[in-house]
Amino acid sequence: MTTIVYSDKYFANIGPHVFPAQKYRLVYDEIGKDGYLQSPSVQILQPRMPTRDELRFVHEDKYLDDVLGFRITPSTFSSELPMRREVVEAFLLSSGGTLVAAESAVTTKKSVNLGGGFHHAFPDHAEGFCFFNDVAMACRMLLKEKKATRIAIVDCDLHQGNGTAYIFRDEPNVFTFSIHQENNYPIKQTSDLDIGLDDGVGDDEYLKRLGGAIEQIQKEFRPDYVFYLAGADPFEDDQLGSLELTHEGFKRRDEMVVGTFCGADIPLCVVLAGGYSRDVRDTVRIHYNTCLRLFADDKDLKGE
Repeated sequence: MTTIVYSDKYFANIGPHVFPAQKYRLVYDEIGKDGYLQSPSVQILQPRMPTRDELRFVHEDKYLDDVLGFRITPSTFSSELPMRREVVEAFLLSSGGTLVAAESAVTTKKSVNLGGGFHHAFPDHAEGFCFFNDVAMACRMLLKEKKATRIAIVDCDLHQGNGTAYIFRDEPNVFTFSIHQENNYPIKQTSDLDIGLDDGVGDDEYLKRLGGAIEQIQKEFRPDYVFYLAGADPFEDDQLGSLELTHEGFKRRDEMVVGTFCGADIPLCVVLAGGYSRDVRDTVRIHYNTCLRLFADDKDLKGE
């Protein structure tokens, strides 16, 4: 079974902006249009707002006072997003969706939050369209509740997961891995394993490097739970990057990540992370195909 976590309230009108806030609804609509939402092998769950204590798994109180008070301060201005209630609460709910998806994957083995992946958020400040580090919060929740003991974060967004790397810099039970464009935002932190790619890298080199990293994670860390940040921004026509992955390359990437960990019966929680294609339909297609790969192992579904 695959769990999908989604709410129309993930959308907030942020005005003219490179961040495609409408993509969450568009991905959900594509899934529904093809009939997957009616399958008994798909479970649809609503997100919930994180509690203050859950936010404090990662974030400092002073920062939370600023962001939840919708204040423009140095710690919130760096989000590069409007500081309005509607916007902050949409990102907060999407972060809560990752908590719901993470909990569900413990039993269903596969889940996807059609949002989340805000890996640039630090304990004391926002960065790069990220207010709350949802995956870090979910890791801390799973460890606290003893639902996982060795968590790997496989971050395939175009940009390094700098906030996540910083948060878990001294955490032996969480392995942070990021494969990203090296000469790009952000200022880098040190993950447990980083692969910084040159500009122009395409499908074959990307997948070769990713495959080696996954093999290393499996062999040396032996995770019992995995988060997959399935960013769409390594795409060849992305506005914020210079990698050259094709749609076929993304399918092969999903097969590599989903196939490896689900094939080993390791719970997998997927979040969408970034994607800024010049044509939003490309971003939606990439995320949709990730969902299809999750469905592919379910008995009455067949991904294409």
